[in-house]
Amino acid sequence: MKKVGRRAALCYVLLGIFIHRVKGLNVCVSGSATSCAECLLIHPSCAWCAQEEFGAARTLTSRCDLKQNLQKRGCEAQFVESPRSTTSVQKSKPLSSKGSEQTQYDVVQIHPQMVSLSLRPGDQASFEVQVRPVEDYPVDLYYLMDLSLSMNDDLDNIRNLGTKLADKMRQLTSNFRLGFGSFVDKNVSPFSYTAPKYQDNPCNGYKLFPKCVPTFGFRHLLSLTDKVDRFNEEVLKQMVSRNRDAPEGGFDAILQAAVCKERIGWRKEAYHLLVFATDDVPHLALDGKLGGLVQPHDGQCHLNGKNEYSASDQMDYPSLALLGEKLAENNIFLIFAVTKRHYVLYKNLTLLIPGTTVEILDQDSKNVFQLIINAYSNIRSKVELSVWNHPEDLSLAFTATCTDGRPQPGLRKCADLKIGDTVTFNVSVEARTCPAPGTRHSFTIKPVGFKDRLEVAVDYQCDCSCTRFTQANSSRCSTVGTYSCGTCRCEPGYLGAVCECQEGEAGGGQQNECREAEGKQACSGRGECICSQCLCYESEFGKIYGRFCECDDFSCARHKGILCSGHGECHCGECKCHAGYVGDNCNCSTETASCISDDGQMCSGRGNCVCGQCQCTEPGAFGDTCEKCPTCPDACSTKRECIECRLFNSGRLADNQTCQRLCKDEIITVDTLKTDDHNAVLCLYKTENDCVMKFTYSEHASGQSVLTALKEPDCGSAPDALTVLLAVVGSILLVGIVLLAIWKLVITIHDRREFARFQSARSRARYEMASNPLYKQPISHHTMETVFNMHGKSYNGVLH
Repeated sequence: MKKVGRRAALCYVLLGIFIHRVKGLNVCVSGSATSCAECLLIHPSCAWCAQEEFGAARTLTSRCDLKQNLQKRGCEAQFVESPRSTTSVQKSKPLSSKGSEQTQYDVVQIHPQMVSLSLRPGDQASFEVQVRPVEDYPVDLYYLMDLSLSMNDDLDNIRNLGTKLADKMRQLTSNFRLGFGSFVDKNVSPFSYTAPKYQDNPCNGYKLFPKCVPTFGFRHLLSLTDKVDRFNEEVLKQMVSRNRDAPEGGFDAILQAAVCKERIGWRKEAYHLLVFATDDVPHLALDGKLGGLVQPHDGQCHLNGKNEYSASDQMDYPSLALLGEKLAENNIFLIFAVTKRHYVLYKNLTLLIPGTTVEILDQDSKNVFQLIINAYSNIRSKVELSVWNHPEDLSLAFTATCTDGRPQPGLRKCADLKIGDTVTFNVSVEARTCPAPGTRHSFTIKPVGFKDRLEVAVDYQCDCSCTRFTQANSSRCSTVGTYSCGTCRCEPGYLGAVCECQEGEAGGGQQNECREAEGKQACSGRGECICSQCLCYESEFGKIYGRFCECDDFSCARHKGILCSGHGECHCGECKCHAGYVGDNCNCSTETASCISDDGQMCSGRGNCVCGQCQCTEPGAFGDTCEKCPTCPDACSTKRECIECRLFNSGRLADNQTCQRLCKDEIITVDTLKTDDHNAVLCLYKTENDCVMKFTYSEHASGQSVLTALKEPDCGSAPDALTVLLAVVGSILLVGIVLLAIWKLVITIHDRREFARFQSARSRARYEMASNPLYKQPISHHTMETVFNMHGKSYNGVLH
């Protein structure tokens, strides 16, 4: 059962830690820290109380808590263990301004030079680093040239390079030295021609260029010197060679030029510039396996007595990581001077090798002089910090403050600097874990390409000072335990705060005395049964108490995340409400004063007061006291009184104090009232002078009531009597004339129709008389001619 209790306790502790991470609660009071060292590892804000008498009776008091909480609970300040991370500057020489005015070893370009940190896990320590590139600093420049066949025309263009460079560099520094070396590739198949006929002349049989020198890996030709004429002389002696494949063995040469410091002549107090001039791509690590070279490069110097690279046919090409490491270790700035078609490749390499730049070289190297000057200016305009021997358990964060004065978190370099500019870097260091006791670490911060460096020594604060007073078999622990930092660590078989009980005494019978009922957990799972008594755990949420740890003051109902709504006390899981509040979570107020509207009604007569707040029942009503309701039937009558008192000082609310108290709505007066707003209610009422007053009532989205009213009531004017009489008479006459005209029109139409009918009948009668053979007029009409003719015929008959 003891194991069950401990499991429950562990679950409770883990739950507390989870809730802290989610809601930001106190993680220190977790119950998991049983020693001062464990407490310090939980969080940098946690402190430990080493006071012997600490905590309430019958409570498993956590000695690990926030410092202020421990002191509030009675822990005296001298017993509070809460170490903090500290920073101490051990060496701090001032920055130099000029290189030539001081002795060679006194120039300082980084400040400070040594810092000591004492770190508590999780607690950051910070310090500032200043860097200033000094004026007139010595410069060593080593020119490393590709002498493969394709670079033949380039030789002619660098024959006077030494003189030109020296003249120009003397404008930038009074102390300049120049050296020279060359490379081709490994004299191993398939990289070069290895047949016997090519040993002395790899160009044998090549018609375009029949004569060249034997293939070589790297050849150191001139150590760094201030006698620049020697450079020109050495260049005149050189001849090109020939290899088989396109890539060159330049990385072998770069590594040898970097690590063979004594042969090359690099000075400790100088800028080291290594110019790498080529027109093709380099061989990389693992390419050597094509020629049977399986041994990785060891990063060492392998120059023989003739100053030639002797391990060319023994080891593989160096890797980018090894190359970057050796260049940084020897403070060398590498300048890639390459043709345009390979610029992108070498630009990508600069991202992998710190302190490296790339410039475009003409096909015949005509621009090599200006290229070197530009690259040097570019190098001198940048400062970048690098970290050496970085311990894995330390986390570093940088913030750069460059010449613009603005901090830039996450940045460890500055650009666009002028000689003499000072830049500042803030470095934050945090220990993630605690190493073995007594462990000390260190690391180095240095600007890329500078000899100056900052040494940082680190020790760890992973234990408390109170452990120095640890007592074995202490009388405070019943002589069967070790007393340390206020607690007893009991010997096997003993239990209790001071090891006062044996495990046999805390058997099943004793455990049953710590159960509230049969089958329930001992001490309700929120405490430990020690010596037949429940010792309740402490909780960051509140107090756990009761004979069986069954009660607490934080498990009651909440309202909006507040225990008992802030209007009651939690007692053993039940809210005891303060006066004036009721409900399971005490969120319901019994006060009704807040529900009384300005007119003295409860919720303006449009709702009910529930828990001190109005719940509006009238459709369309809203507001704290349901006072707003544009669509309510009485809205116009309510607002009418405010219109009367505010605009015309009349009506029931004419008293100034009453009007100002009840009528707080905004009133806008207009000459013409617009009624096309669908969100506004049009209100009208008749004044004492039988005029009509119009206004609209609306509510803004902000909840403010707005009344828009006419400046004056609409009264109109009485009509003139004579005008009315004339209008009536005129109307009667007009109606009579219209009726007569209509009657006349009807009669005319009727007569015309009758006459037409008569004419039609008459026409038919004539036709009938003319065509009837039985009818003949009694009188005939004859002309004289007819008569004469008739009588002539007669006479003629008689005569004849």
